[in-house]
This record gives sequence, structure tokens and C-alpha cells, in this order.
Amino acid sequence: MTGPVNLREVEQAARALLDKVRDDYFAGGAQDEVTVRDNESAFERLALVPRVLTGAGEPSPEVTVLGERASMPVLLAPTAFHELAHPEGERATARAAAAAGTILISAMLSTVAIEDIAAEARKVSSEHEPPIWFQLYLQPDLGFTEAIVRRAEAAGCRALVVTADSPALGRHERNDRNDFHDLPPGMKCPNLAEQAGEVRNVVLSPEISWRHIEWLRETTSLPILLKGVLHPDDARLAVEHGADGVIVSNHGGRQLDTTPPSIRLLPRIADAVEGRVPVLLDGGVRRGTDVVKALALGARAVAIGRPVVWGLAYDGEAGVTKVLDLLRREIVNALTLCGYADPAAVRRDLVEEVPWR
Repeated sequence: MTGPVNLREVEQAARALLDKVRDDYFAGGAQDEVTVRDNESAFERLALVPRVLTGAGEPSPEVTVLGERASMPVLLAPTAFHELAHPEGERATARAAAAAGTILISAMLSTVAIEDIAAEARKVSSEHEPPIWFQLYLQPDLGFTEAIVRRAEAAGCRALVVTADSPALGRHERNDRNDFHDLPPGMKCPNLAEQAGEVRNVVLSPEISWRHIEWLRETTSLPILLKGVLHPDDARLAVEHGADGVIVSNHGGRQLDTTPPSIRLLPRIADAVEGRVPVLLDGGVRRGTDVVKALALGARAVAIGRPVVWGLAYDGEAGVTKVLDLLRREIVNALTLCGYADPAAVRRDLVEEVPWR
């Protein structure tokens, strides 16, 4: 193996290549960035307590989420503006995800249209329709929202991931210092284009509510996952309003600062939904051991955001492939050392909080 040997080294290599303004955009979070730091450090305060002599055999990291097979319990989280990291942007990301056989959650604020992302994934996928989900910010203009949903359906997306934690934009002080609030000339968000070709701005509205989830449930037959769920009561409401899955997420620390780290809240959300829908997690995953801890605490799979962008900035499609390969190797190794062969079989007693760290 040449080049970076873990995600931290990919991050270092990527940040050395990115200009400071773009690096700050990807790395930064809201205000004091407490949650950004806590998302990662929370995993360090959890210990793995392995079982021995289980005879489990060689692990297979493959999982199924909402009937969708993934080669490992790692999905690509929706992250905006990949062309800021690499000229091929989401095209390269889509090819890497499809080649790895895992699920790409394509961002509504991508710099490549969802139709083109799906076409790139099909070029390398062993399946006719590679597993792509579409992330959606529900817009107050429901007619425009429906048009975006229809585009995602027509492109072959197999689920919608509704970002629910964004009634307003979190304040990113790094971006304020850099006066970075718009895409550079030549970049745009084509998923927001209207029929006339004009590209709208995304609208983040505090008026979005559960009635909009009900509307979406009546509008599409695609599975719907809610991303940004942190409170157990909201997890229960999500199920009651027709959600097919929830993603425990604090938006990578980019929205409300000082929210608890995702991994800390995961067990409460898993207990609240009582197995009625799958629970996923994003935020702070940097190692295969992090993935196994999340599985033990109730996640069906995790999603990674910044590591994908680091891989893209480091070496385009090959860099994203490297990130996914590194994580897969670490997951298999961690499962083996913990005495498990099946990610779905990992039990909660594998994890113990460690007050000495």
C-alpha cells in the first residue's frame, strides 16, 4: 500500500493541496466548532470489549439498508460543492462509490446534476442501477420541491434523504472571515435549475414542519429517511409520520454548535424507534473501529462526509476509492478482532464508556 495509510493522512494530504478558503469551507463548522471536535473525540471515549474464541470466521462487511445492499456499513453522506475539491467533482465521487458497491447519498447542492451523477455511476457499477439516494432540502415552494423529487426519481434514485435540521444556516465564522458565501464563477448547483434554466437559491425556512413530511410521503413512493434527528421524541415522530429511516446527525457540527456528538445520542434514538425503521449515523467517523462502535450502539450503517471530500481533493476518484478501501480494511479487521463475522450481529455490550480518557 502506498500513500496515506489512514483517513487522517488522507486529510493531511488533501488540506496541503486545497487553498485555505476552500479548506476552511470543508473543515469548518458553526461558531466555536465545539461539536465538530466532539463528534470525533466522543469515539475515543468509547472502548471496544472484544469476545474471544467465537469461531465466527472471516467477516463479510456487507449490509442491507432499506432493501439496498451495500458492500460495507459505510455510505457516502451528502456533502455540497465537490467541484471546490476537484474539477470532476461529484462525477468522480459517484464513480468511486459505485465501484466500491456502496450507497451514495447525492447532495441537492451538488455542483453536478443528479442525472449526470447517476450516469457516471452506471459507467462503473456492476449493477444496472447503482445505489444512489437523493438528499433533499424541502422548499417552501412545494411545486419546485416536487419538480426536484421527480428529477431524482427519473434519474434512478432509490430513496430520499430529507435534511431536517436546517431551518436556517448555521453561522460559519471561517467563511465570514474569508468572505466566502458564493460559489466561484463557473460553478453552480444544477439541481436547483428551473425549466427556463435559471438556477434558484436554496431556501432554508423555519416554517418547514411535519406536515411537509406528510406531503412528501403522499407525493412519492420512494423510501424517505430523515437526517438530523437528535431527540428521541423526534425519532418517534418521524416513524409516526411515515419515515422509513432516520439518520442521527448534527450536520457535522455545521449547524447548531454545542449539540451533543452523534454517537452519544445514537443509543437513545435506536431505543426510541424500537427497530421499526433502520437507524444510521453520521458525524466524526474516522476509523473502522468507529464504525463498529456505531453498529454496536444501534446503527445499521454510518455515513461519511468530510473524508470523502478529503479523498477527492487528494486524488480525485482514486482518492475517494482509497478512503473507502481503507475503511473497509479497518472494518474487517475490527470485526475479526472483536469476534464477529456479521455487522448486523454486533451487540451493544461490545462497547463500554471509558471515563479515564
